[in-house]
Amino acid sequence: MKKLLAIGFFILLLDQGTKLWIHLKLPYPSYHPYENPDKVIEVIPDFFYLVYIGNTGAAWGIFSGYGFYLGILGLFALISIFYFRKHLELQYPFHQVCFGLVTGGIAGNLVDRFAHGYVIDFLDFWLPGYRWPAFNIADSAIVIGILSYVSYNLLFRD
Repeated sequence: MKKLLAIGFFILLLDQGTKLWIHLKLPYPSYHPYENPDKVIEVIPDFFYLVYIGNTGAAWGIFSGYGFYLGILGLFALISIFYFRKHLELQYPFHQVCFGLVTGGIAGNLVDRFAHGYVIDFLDFWLPGYRWPAFNIADSAIVIGILSYVSYNLLFRD
């Protein structure tokens, strides 16, 4: 469990550090680089921008306005991971890495929900003809952790 806790804490610090930097650097809300180019940071022209968006929902803004309940769900997920740690086989180092990413990400977004009333999203990618919904370090850690855990168990389990 030490690896899980260390990775979770690292992800939490990285997530909150980047969100603090965005909070200090950009006005809220700053969105849509083509309408407000002075309120965003252009990293790669016409592709990648840093913005400051407050998401009161979950992924892609679904369940917008239900942030309190999503926060309760996040707390329930963290408690469940701890409670079911033997069933999740968290004694294995790889599983600890996966769930360290997941728990750190959940914790990072929980801090936002309860501190701001929304989750700070700031990584904004524009693909030709499509804008991917903005996200953050916590979201990335959760997705990578879950995909790694599921992939490993589908590919390498008996």
